[in-house]
Amino acid sequence: MDNFKTGTTTVGIIAKDSIVLGSDMKGTMGNLAINTDVTKIYQINNHLAMTIAGGVGDAQVLVRHLKVQANLYELEHKRGMSTKACSTLLSNILNANKMVPFLTQFILAGSQDGFSMCSLDIGGGIIEEKKYTATGSGTELALSVLDANYKLNLSTPDAIKLAISAINSAKKRDIFSGGDGIKIIILKKDGIEELPVTKYE
Repeated sequence: MDNFKTGTTTVGIIAKDSIVLGSDMKGTMGNLAINTDVTKIYQINNHLAMTIAGGVGDAQVLVRHLKVQANLYELEHKRGMSTKACSTLLSNILNANKMVPFLTQFILAGSQDGFSMCSLDIGGGIIEEKKYTATGSGTELALSVLDANYKLNLSTPDAIKLAISAINSAKKRDIFSGGDGIKIIILKKDGIEELPVTKYE
């Protein structure tokens, strides 16, 4: 049996006063849409969140590990883990498992020391993103919308609209992206806000 995987479209957008993360909600197993209400964005602590693409089991193991390590870091250092520290930890884990890899892609964003966002590949490569990024099977479709419509210093509402537009574009043409709605999480200076899942059109 094929592994339970998400074809996936996830996006991250840096706005003027926030970072917006968005994802579709379709889970696939081969050519079967096994679930249409899959969570692909996870909160690591009060200032860190990440999107997942790839094998669900692999991604969830890593999410759980990062949550534990972020909690231990905060207990020891009396402050939240930074995006750089969290991405370095995740990179080291991914790189150490190259021979039997975690089949995953991530967007990691944080607001602990100002807004920062990076993407990580299967081998642990880190790319610091200054504007926006996308992962998953719908990447090309989402990026075409982001390339055409992104502007510096977007307001948070405009960044949300752009994320929804990019994901909807992928959902229409990428057979592995879809689901019952679009999930949006907003990282702000004072914490993380999760919007209700809505069937955005």
